[in-house]
Amino acid sequence: MLPRLKRRADFKHVAGGVRWAAPGLVLQARTDLSPPDGPRVGFTASRKVGGAVQRNRAKRRLRVLADDLIARCGRPGIAYVLIARGTTPDRDFALLRADLEEALSRVHRRLDRDPARDPAPARPD
Repeated sequence: MLPRLKRRADFKHVAGGVRWAAPGLVLQARTDLSPPDGPRVGFTASRKVGGAVQRNRAKRRLRVLADDLIARCGRPGIAYVLIARGTTPDRDFALLRADLEEALSRVHRRLDRDPARDPAPARPD
């Protein structure tokens, strides 16, 4: 299991980084303020996804994908946030996996191509 983002400040920090929207999810990534040994990941699902049952189902599906794909393909020192979309709870799991693979590839390319897009300021005291 990957280390999780839990604090609102961490989610807000990652929101200022790069993102890629796929049909089943949105992936945000940014250099982590306090990098652990590997990548950290957070999950969110707004009420646009549905009721509590649908939101929890969407986050469970994203957690399973992240524990597999981000654990293998994620970069140390990068924080990722996976945002569920309205299609996430019912989307075919293979398509959801393909969405995350594509999003990871695109986000990593953007981070490599333009590091200036990822300004990670020092953490305020």
